[in-house]
Amino acid sequence: MEDATKVDEFLGLRTWRERWAGAQKKAIEFPKFLAEEFALRMESLGYLRTPLHRMKKVRTDEKNVPLYYIAMFSKHETAHELWDEVLKYGTDQQNLFE
Repeated sequence: MEDATKVDEFLGLRTWRERWAGAQKKAIEFPKFLAEEFALRMESLGYLRTPLHRMKKVRTDEKNVPLYYIAMFSKHETAHELWDEVLKYGTDQQNLFE
């Protein structure tokens, strides 16, 4: 909705809707779009670039729908190296028998 401001406040800007319109045409899911937008904002504040493959996707239990991404933002590469180790042991897939 045009008058909703939560995402504006989260990102610290109001121009995201224009980029979201383009992302929708490419069938990009909103959680992915928002994660990438937030990462760009963090990079603009001096944090190291955090691409989507360095984020952990979290899904709903019931329908396995993507909800959000967890990411590490740091100004030092060592933090990213440690985060990469954490990501090795995580998966965005549900277990077969859960």
